[in-house]
This record gives sequence, structure tokens and C-alpha cells, in this order.
Amino acid sequence: MVTKASGRAAEIRAKLDHPIIDSDGHLIEVLPVLLDFIKQVGGADVVKRFEDLRQRGTWMDLSPDELRDSRATASTWWLPPTKNTLDRATASLPRLLAERMDELGLDFCVLFPTTGLVFPTYQDDELRQVTCRALNMYLAEVYGPYAHRMTPAMAIPMHTPEEAIEELEFGAKTLGLKAAMIAGHVRRRVPAVQRQFPQLPPPHGTWVDSFGADSEYDYDPFWAKCIELGIPPASHSAGFGFTTNAASTSFMQNHLGHFAAAAQVFCKSLFFGGVTYRFPALRVAVLECGVGWAVDLYAGIIARWEKRNVRALRNVDPAELDVDGLMELYARYGDGRTVEKLEQIKTSLPDSVLASIKRPAVLDDWSHTPTERPEDIRDRFVPNFFFGCEADDPMNPTAFDAKRNPLGARLGAMLSSDIGHWDVPDMGKVVPEAYEFVEKGLMESSDFRDFTFTNPVRFFAGMNPDFFKGTVVEAAVSKLQASGA
Repeated sequence: MVTKASGRAAEIRAKLDHPIIDSDGHLIEVLPVLLDFIKQVGGADVVKRFEDLRQRGTWMDLSPDELRDSRATASTWWLPPTKNTLDRATASLPRLLAERMDELGLDFCVLFPTTGLVFPTYQDDELRQVTCRALNMYLAEVYGPYAHRMTPAMAIPMHTPEEAIEELEFGAKTLGLKAAMIAGHVRRRVPAVQRQFPQLPPPHGTWVDSFGADSEYDYDPFWAKCIELGIPPASHSAGFGFTTNAASTSFMQNHLGHFAAAAQVFCKSLFFGGVTYRFPALRVAVLECGVGWAVDLYAGIIARWEKRNVRALRNVDPAELDVDGLMELYARYGDGRTVEKLEQIKTSLPDSVLASIKRPAVLDDWSHTPTERPEDIRDRFVPNFFFGCEADDPMNPTAFDAKRNPLGARLGAMLSSDIGHWDVPDMGKVVPEAYEFVEKGLMESSDFRDFTFTNPVRFFAGMNPDFFKGTVVEAAVSKLQASGA
């Protein structure tokens, strides 16, 4: 034994009447072993292309002048922990992680890749598909023996629904994997820009496709396949390069909110694209992004619907304007300069009231998710979306604030530790940091239960009731499911 179940994390876990499920821990791949799988799937040529891509220069290799000239985006550097040798090894060795989990206060972990996080984003079709397939084979073989305490998420490329379905079926049916990591968006070339500047490299001249509203493809077959296979998709996508996350010299400036920026685009696209309306059984997670932005998004959708639903639009419809009555008021209350220009004012009214009135082709922005009342929004948002929250995120309690959230909503916030990465220098502090909100009176014990147990079960077992079968939390999950919570 390297460690024993002692310390603050274990003490907290011991006094709880429910398990703690980590919905987003990170493993660090053993690269030489992963390369063997890439070679097995794609051959030596793909291995070389993969290595060449990894060794390609980054923004750190550019001079200050070159950074100003290219406006390259400062992105991740020094990602894995190093000083804490035990934690560094734990992130790569599932036997060691399984041995330490009682010490860490964790009953079960769903693990996401580190090197493989970017595999679904590769623009090279062959490299993207080969690396995702190889990673999934690696995960199934290396982590399979420890399925009672942890499960890895397969990587699903999303450039087309066809490739996504193919890898999802392979991972689920051939490899037996039961969790999935998808890209939350794909950058696609803007056709008009590509025609004029065919050599312009991404991300310049691209737009963000998030698989719902305005998508280039119909992703409904993929969502249907997720439900059929009982695989809840979780987006783990970066927002580096988005408008407010594109500084050239500061990783921290870009890191603040970048996961939330990408997650918001994804959630809005699925909601306004009607995905949760057409697939009410679908459960989707966005990870490492917190929940504060989601509380704001949920409230904002309701607030905007109340003012911009198709009936409320009469309040701003130019055809509803009483032009004569308006001009009479201008004449009565306007100053001298205004009264002198009454005729000009009349002909310059917004939307050319006296001429043709322009209207969008679709007047109702909620047309893909028909909404008659605010409760419809709640019922197509709250049950479908789940949010990965790091233990020390001060906004975590907002998810459970039914007094402030519209219609008494409690959002699906889930403990997502991010162990294996720089923001968790000590794995043993994850559970204590999460529990501090209870100790400070910011969360109730029932909120903490939802955060660390009920919501993870709702997400992972919501589409697959047997997700936790054969694990150390099976009995507790079965009891929860039987209660209908």
C-alpha cells in the first residue's frame, strides 16, 4: 500500500450517507504505450504525422513582433502537475488511483484524457479518426481492469455525424466503453472567405458549428444513437481563440471563462436548435466550465422569451406604430428644432414605417423549440444539461439556489475534480474544498449530496440505468433509482 484512508478527505467521506462520484477527473496517457495503439490503427506514417504535429511550434516560439503580427492566441502550457510526484503518477496509473481513492474521499471516477483532449479537434480527417480510435482502444485496455472504481470516457470526433456515430458504436459495442467525450464545436471554413482566400489558415475565416442551430449537418441521428446506446455525451471543449479569450501573451487572461464560453455556445445551439425538444431523454454535460454562467443563461433565456416571444413581438412590430399619434406628440412636446423637422422625422422612422417593413424569414426565434410558457423552457433546459464544476469554484452554490433561480430551478451541477491538471496541486484537497461550502453555510447537506452523487447519477445513469452496475456504488445508486429521486 502506498497510502491509507486517512486525512481530511477520508474523514468527510466517512460521515456522509452517500458516495462521492467525481464526474471529471483527468488521466494522463502514457505516451509510448498510446503510440503503440496509434501505430496499430493507422501505421507508422500516422505516428510520424502525430509526432510532427505535437512538436510543431506554438505561440511561445514567436517573438513579440511576430505575436503582434499574427495575433496568435496564448494557450495552455505546463499543464500536468510535477512537484507532487505521487499525484503525477496517480494520474497515469489506474492501479495506483484505485488504491488511493479511499484516501482521496472518492468512491467512483469518470476519467477524461489529457493528450487526447485535442484529438477530436484535429482538422486532418485521417489523423483525427485514427487518434480517437487508438485512444479509445488504449483506454479500454488500460483502465478496463479497474471498472469497479473508475471508467474512462471515449473520444468521439464530431466533424460529421457519420464519423461520430461510427466511433460511438465501436467504443460502446466493441470496446465496452460507456461514457463519451465529444467536441462541443467544430470550426468550419466560411465559404465566401475560403473562395477569396483559399490559403488562409484556420482559425481565420472560420465559424463555430455547435451541432444544433445553424449547423452544417443534421446531428439528430447522432443524438438518437446516444440514446439508443445509453451513452451520455459530455463536451469538454476549449474556448481559446473566442473573441474574449484571444490574448497573445497571457494564458491566464484567456483561461478565465474559456470553458464557459465554449459551453455556452454549445448549450445555446442545442436549445435553440430544438435538440432537447426533439430528444427529451437526452442528457448532455459540459465540463470544467462551472455553473455560474449556466444560471445566467437559463435565467436569460426565460427573460428574453418573456419580452421577445412571438406574441410579445407586437410591442416592437413597426406595423403597430400609430404614426399620426406619434407625430402629434412630437408636435405638441417637441422643441423648436424638432418641430421644424416633423416631416423629416416622419419619413425617417425606424424600419421605414411609411415604406416597406423588413421582417426576418423566421419571426419566432423559439420556432425549433415551441414555447408557450416559461415552464417549457425550464423543462427543456434543466433536465437535459449538466455542468462540471471544480471543487473550489465559488459559484457552485448558485446551481441550488431555488429561491433565486427562475421557477425554482436547481441546475445539474456535478463535482468535476480536474485531478491530473495544474489546478489540482493536491488530489487530497478536492473533497475538502468542495465540502467547505457546506461548512460555510453556502450549501445544504442535501445540495452537497446532489452535487457529488444525485446529479452524477442523473447524468450518467439517466440514459443507461446500468451505468454503475458492477461498481462500488452500485447498491447506493440502485437505492437512489428505486426512490425515484
